[in-house]
Order: sequence, then structure tokens, then C-alpha cells
Amino acid sequence: MTQNTGWGPAGSQGPGGPGAGWGGAPQWGAWQPPSPQPGVIPLRPLNLADILSGTFATMRRHWKQLVGVMLAVLAIALPAMALAVVIAVASVFSHFEPVFDPPFGEDPTPEDVVPLLVAGGVLFVVLCVIGVLATAVMSSLCPAVLREAVMGRPTTFRTMWRAAFRRAPAVAGATLLSGLIAGAPMLAALVVLIPLLIATASEHTAPLLVSLLPVFLLASAPLVVWLTVRFSLAPAAVVMEGARPVTALRRSAALVRGDWWRIFGVTLAAGMVAGAVSWVIQLPFQIVGLMGMIPVMAGVENGSDATPAGLITSLGFAVVAMAVGGAAGQTFQIAFTQLSTGMLYVDQRIRREGLADAILAEVGTDAPAAAPAAPAAPTAPPRPEGPGAA
Repeated sequence: MTQNTGWGPAGSQGPGGPGAGWGGAPQWGAWQPPSPQPGVIPLRPLNLADILSGTFATMRRHWKQLVGVMLAVLAIALPAMALAVVIAVASVFSHFEPVFDPPFGEDPTPEDVVPLLVAGGVLFVVLCVIGVLATAVMSSLCPAVLREAVMGRPTTFRTMWRAAFRRAPAVAGATLLSGLIAGAPMLAALVVLIPLLIATASEHTAPLLVSLLPVFLLASAPLVVWLTVRFSLAPAAVVMEGARPVTALRRSAALVRGDWWRIFGVTLAAGMVAGAVSWVIQLPFQIVGLMGMIPVMAGVENGSDATPAGLITSLGFAVVAMAVGGAAGQTFQIAFTQLSTGMLYVDQRIRREGLADAILAEVGTDAPAAAPAAPAAPTAPPRPEGPGAA
């Protein structure tokens, strides 16, 4: 049973209508009290610095839950992908040699080619499904953590794990729908031009169509970017409001409307920060991996004896170091990007729907009641002063 909180879209307006509460603009010359901050951000309209600092604060306070759930997802998804590859290869292993190494002068037969194509297609679909589900769990985890971070409440691995898995199917649906809608212009260009290329492959117009293909793709790129930003807040709406995929897309479009350029700029800046920090995280691992390769490479160049075991050990060390660095960098980049997008969702609702008042009401409801004050000790009546005092 889902708890009814002030984060849902019901009412859509804070007390006093849009922009009421902490979303209102300050008056010139009037002193404004500091905005309340129960969690990682002040409950007022956020600027770029607030969003970035709030994202870093969320990762610093809740890194155990973020990293723990993401590593658990990878620990499930990667073996599942490896098992799918092993099963696919084992099921058509006998067809590899007739197709890739046929007898001299003979061509592969359809009896050998078709099973490989079918197995490859099925494997591709299975890997895509596993990848989409794993990404959806991570995408639903970050808004769930952010919700608690904004209200200043602690989180646990078990709670975040359950919240991420419960909303993952809806987040996957919203992500797929937004991807299909945003990619529709490029897909339409490919659907029109590729059949024309096939039909005119032997004519003189084929080079012209080939040259027009990049032009059509570039022309559709602005529309793709516009649609991507328009639906970028859908995963946060799915998790924080419990919305269905289509409803989440509509909510995202409504929240982005009128503020597209600001959301685009903040998203771009947050992506650049995430990419830069991810590169910094990966750099030491790459240096360590390359340093592990230096002795073997120097021995090979100088003509000294380099045993296969030493070469394999050095290669394995380099690959493991770079893989660990890549996983750490990608984990940070995914978490930072999703959290900053969630911050934009919270910011838009504070600006437009008075979400700050709902958060304060929920935090006040969850806060423990204050202990009753102790009764004051009785005091003696004041002694009279003056010449007539006893």
C-alpha cells in the first residue's frame, strides 16, 4: 500500500496557487528570512550552484546506498548477460565452422547460416532487455534516494533496493517511450532514405542520396534534442509521484514547458561536470594499468626473455585496473546525471506547484514531537525594598 504524501500531483498547487510559499519572488527592499533546509537543498527556486551542490551533497550523504544498489544490479546483470551469451554460443556451436571456415571452394549452406542469425537476433534482444532493466533500476534508484535527501531523512540499502525494483518497470516503460518519440525524426529519415538507396543502388542518383543522408540526420537533430529535454523529467515523475509511463511523459512536458532553455542549460552543465569528474576518477586506474605494462613492453623491445605467463599477468592486471576505473567512473556519471535531473524536477515543482510547503508539511509530520517542558521551580516572592522593609 503506497503512502499518500505531498509529493504526488494531486492538487498541483500549493496554498495560494502557483508560485506560492517558498517559490514566490522576493520583494525589493524587503528582508527575506533564510529558506528552510531540512535536507540537501534549500526549499526555494534553485540556481545552477544549488543544483550541483545539492547533487554532490546527496552523493556524499547516501553514497553507500547508491553504490551498494548499483553494484548489486551489476552483480545480477553481468552474470545474466554472460549466461545468455554462453547458452547462445553453445546452442549453435556446431554451425560456426561450416559458416566461418567452410571447405575450400564451398559456400555456407542456409542450414548453417539461419541458426546463427536466429541465435544472434535472440541474443541481441535478451541482452537489450537485461540492459534496459538494469538501467531502469539505476534510474529509479536516484530519485528515490533524492526524495529522502531533500527531506533530510536517512536511507537504508534494503529500502532503496525495494523502491528501485518496485518502480523499475514503469521507469523502463517511460524511458523506452521517450526514446522512441525523441528518436522518431531520425528513424523517419532512415526509413525514407534507406529504401531509396537500395532501390537506386545501380543508378546515378545513389551518390546524391548518400550525401543527403547526413543532411537529413543533422536537420532532425534539433528536434531530437528538444524532445529529449521535454521528456527528461519523466523518470523522476514515475518514482516520486508513482505515475504510469504515459502520465509521467505528460507531467514532464508540463513541467518543462516555458523553461526549456534553462533546463537544457542546467542538464548540459551537469553532464559536463559528471563527465569531467568521471574522467578524473578513471585516470589513476588507467595510469596504474599502463604502468603495469611498462616492464613487459620494455623487455620485449630490448629483446629480453618475456615469458607468456608474465605477459598474460601484466595484461590481466592492466585490464582489471582499467575495468575497475571504468566501472567507478560510469557509476558516478550515471548517479550524478540522474540526481541532477531529479533536482531539476524538484526545482520545477517548487517554482510552479508550491512543493516546498508540501515537503515542510511532510517533514513536520514525520518529526518527533517535542518533549513537554519541565514545570518551573517555585520562586520566593520578591522582598520589599525601602526603609520600611522588614
